[in-house]
Amino acid sequence: MPYTPSGFFCDRLIRERERRDGEGSLNKPLRFNSQDFGVLRQECLGGKTLFEDESFPATVESLGFKELGHKSNKVKNIVWKRPKEICENPQFIVGGASRTDICQGDLGDCWLLAAIACLTLNEKLLYRVVPQEQSFSEGYGGIFHFQFWRYGDWVDVVIDDRIPTFNNQLVFTKSAERNEFWSALLEKAYAKLHGSYEALKGGNTTEAMEDFTGGVTEFYEMKEAPKELYKIMKKALERGSLMGCSIDSLVPARFETRTVTGLVKGHAYSVTAVEECKPSQHKEAKVRLVRLRNPWGQVEWNGPWSDNSKEWATLSKSEKEKLQHQSAEDGEFWMSFEDFKKNYTKIEICNLTPDALEDDKIHKWTVSVNEGRWVRGCSAGGCRNYPDTFWTNPQYRLRLLEEDDDPEDNEVGCTFVVALMQKNRRKERKMGANLFTIGFAIYEVPKEMHGNKQHMQKDFFLFSSSKARCKSYINLREVTQRFRLTPGEYVIVPSTYEPHQEGEFILRVFSEKRNTSEEIENRIEADHPVPAPASAGEESEEDQQFRTIFQEIAGEDMEITANELKNVLNRVITKHKDLNTEGFSLESCRSMIALMDVSFMDGTGRLNLQEFRHLWNKIKQWQGIFKHYNADQSGSINSYEMRNAVNDAVMCLVSRSGFRLNNQLYDIITMRYANENMNIDFDSFISCLVRLEAMFRAFQAFDQDGDGTIRLSVLEWLQLTMYA
Repeated sequence: MPYTPSGFFCDRLIRERERRDGEGSLNKPLRFNSQDFGVLRQECLGGKTLFEDESFPATVESLGFKELGHKSNKVKNIVWKRPKEICENPQFIVGGASRTDICQGDLGDCWLLAAIACLTLNEKLLYRVVPQEQSFSEGYGGIFHFQFWRYGDWVDVVIDDRIPTFNNQLVFTKSAERNEFWSALLEKAYAKLHGSYEALKGGNTTEAMEDFTGGVTEFYEMKEAPKELYKIMKKALERGSLMGCSIDSLVPARFETRTVTGLVKGHAYSVTAVEECKPSQHKEAKVRLVRLRNPWGQVEWNGPWSDNSKEWATLSKSEKEKLQHQSAEDGEFWMSFEDFKKNYTKIEICNLTPDALEDDKIHKWTVSVNEGRWVRGCSAGGCRNYPDTFWTNPQYRLRLLEEDDDPEDNEVGCTFVVALMQKNRRKERKMGANLFTIGFAIYEVPKEMHGNKQHMQKDFFLFSSSKARCKSYINLREVTQRFRLTPGEYVIVPSTYEPHQEGEFILRVFSEKRNTSEEIENRIEADHPVPAPASAGEESEEDQQFRTIFQEIAGEDMEITANELKNVLNRVITKHKDLNTEGFSLESCRSMIALMDVSFMDGTGRLNLQEFRHLWNKIKQWQGIFKHYNADQSGSINSYEMRNAVNDAVMCLVSRSGFRLNNQLYDIITMRYANENMNIDFDSFISCLVRLEAMFRAFQAFDQDGDGTIRLSVLEWLQLTMYA
């Protein structure tokens, strides 16, 4: 999607204001698409009509864009129906929501359904996502709502109850009870959140787990699993974590293929229990068991401890009741922990954050959340393999303040988890978006720079090795890893693997002890001298030529217009072959006059000789900076070099006022002045600096008390922006 810097900047300000007002919290979720469930429901009841959701209509567009799009034969016979048209006596929930209420339909979203099955194990979490007091009888208006965590905010998603059917059967998720619809409606709300049902095809269970909890997921590869994995799993379930697992398929064509043991490769399972039992003939030790569920609602493990295996005969009746053993083709089964480790290749555990549960007995985390963006040509620097641009990535200062209370191995340090999540890639699939390959590195900040918010420069990364980093760059929505470092200050650099890839992300840092993290603004210090303009007492041959040309063009009044300024500058600048310039535009020259017109908005729109000389000295100074960064003599500088070049040019403003550019402003400058190849020519460079200085001068004119804030009327705002 095209990037609108000002739009992103405004959205960010709005989100920050909403957080201050409590919007986006569990108690006050954001209204997705600005739809208020209570108001809409009341309107339907008052008008005795059933809700029809125009923002997610019962059309092909809501089904999908490719395999479920207009040209697909799959959608021709799909009919959207309300539950009351599908069966008699439809119910929202029958006998309590449970994991057997989720059976996969004709959509490859087993990852989502496995997460929903995990969600049903924690009633408090379940009814946070699936608000109670919704039904098809009392207060029915054809409208339902569900709540999800989305990139740092909780959102309330409203839907109508029209569901895709084929031959009067639900096409997608369904319950084992034909008249139960909560799981189908939850799937629809999640599809709406991502733009269509097809957007849900293929994914990782962790995505949905986190969207149901706001938690953070840690992965364990079975071949590298810690010795205490069983203990970790048991503790995770006890503290309310959600858990899923899968068997990798090395051959993509064999995804979701059954093995001889009844397990399915490339398929997501839920881990629903971890228990121990003591068979009567096992005098020496207990047997450790794991209970899993296949979202299909069928197809189960047929090895030891499967539903009808001989092992169950060795247990007492009370042991069987404790394990809730039953022989039914419902997709749920037990297996020994050893068989679990042998057959499954990956397990993922979604730990809950402080806002997920309020029970003091549940393990809690301290969390800090930062929003960011990689902007092509400005802050999308790629990984460490690209040293010329890596340093331009967003940087976040992390302060670890307290050591762990009881480190298990007696090593001093602070334990924390870093989670980097890319945003909106699933929703943008219909526009060809795929997940970027992402990762991060952590560097220790030298003690002399503690408390300093300076953006770390290229040389720092060239001569400093990372203190820690993610295990690998990978194309998942989120990359997470646990670390332990000594208390101190660090800088986290999140990036895509390759440079120039543009997208939004959030960076979360979780710890059991206190930490703080914040984005570092781009205050870039110059380490080389800035060329100084010639003194008033010196006049070079170029200056003399310039004076002569000015007198020729200015005439008797010795003042020049924008058009005349264009002629003067271009006659002089064309002599500089190394700049590879086509000359200044009339618009650029108008901006220059606005900058130098000392009386500002009441000015004449012309320049006299003194004003022009001042302007010329600025241009020569900026020209020296441009040449410094145009080391390859190409006649242009790349957008990453532009950041330092602009900073050098505004150094005088910094020294006078403390003024500095922030990350968002650098993004805007890049988008405004760089060409399609992310290069800036001399004309654009000068135009950018002229506008920056003009706007700053204008601000100073209004900031009478010098407090760094101004108040403008609409008319003053228009005058300021139009003239500058």
